[in-house]
Amino acid sequence: MDTISFESRAAGIRERVALQGFMSLVGAHIDDLAPGSATISVSRRDELLQQHGLFHGGVTAFLIDNGTTIAAATVLKPGQGVLTAEYKLNLLSPADGDRLICRSRVVKPGSRMVIVAADVFTAKDGREKQTAVALATIAVLDQAAMPALRRAG
Repeated sequence: MDTISFESRAAGIRERVALQGFMSLVGAHIDDLAPGSATISVSRRDELLQQHGLFHGGVTAFLIDNGTTIAAATVLKPGQGVLTAEYKLNLLSPADGDRLICRSRVVKPGSRMVIVAADVFTAKDGREKQTAVALATIAVLDQAAMPALRRAG
């Protein structure tokens, strides 16, 4: 039986995500965590844009990759970890905005894989526009079999 409170689980997720150098490099952060869902976002910076001044598709893909694994982590049992196995991404419209937001939700939890859906939006002038949708398969692994966590710094 899982005796870990969601607050403790969320704190552990935030600690692990803080160890990801790529999150810092991109400037992304976790906006919201709840059982079965996660929202992560990144603010507009020149380094994240393509030649037309839109968010690069790679930034959208990164948010989906990380956002779906974070959402999956919210439904794990103690001692389990996650890694992305695959995702299908559809880019729906140009990502022109001040912020790129990925909202992920667990569709089907499982003991070996978790299916997670994600919607990506841009925020501009107080309005949101959907720019992408994805479906991900997240592998559930034994945390002890994974490489040791990196150290902060």
